[in-house]
Amino acid sequence: MTEARPYTAVIERLKLAGLRPTRQRLALAKLLFEATGDTPDRHVTAEQLHGEAMNADVRVSLATVYNTLHQFTDAGLLREVVVESGRSYFDTNIDDHHHFYFQDNGRLQDIPGDSVRLAEIPEAPDGAEIDRVDVIIRVRGS
Repeated sequence: MTEARPYTAVIERLKLAGLRPTRQRLALAKLLFEATGDTPDRHVTAEQLHGEAMNADVRVSLATVYNTLHQFTDAGLLREVVVESGRSYFDTNIDDHHHFYFQDNGRLQDIPGDSVRLAEIPEAPDGAEIDRVDVIIRVRGS
């Protein structure tokens, strides 16, 4: 049995999303999508991913990390979660879901999409349509 090359899965993931698998995209995708541990889904800031890249000897600028995260988001590989002005997380879970935001430590925790029920939402303005609804419940403690 032949063993898959280390980047085979991320190369395929990038190609399926319509992105050219450059060296930097591959390295960052590997860090993002090949997480270890019990939770494969991650919420990372650009600064956190940049730190992980530096620790893994991936030489990439913070600006490149930001650009790559936005490219991945535009391609449908990530969801951007804006918790406040100037503070965004990039979520590897692109399924329908919401978040608890722990204000004390900045942690995000997923809430299954069907756990939040909205009785009514306003109609979109003329010429626009609702793409999705993101609920962020801000909590203190833990």
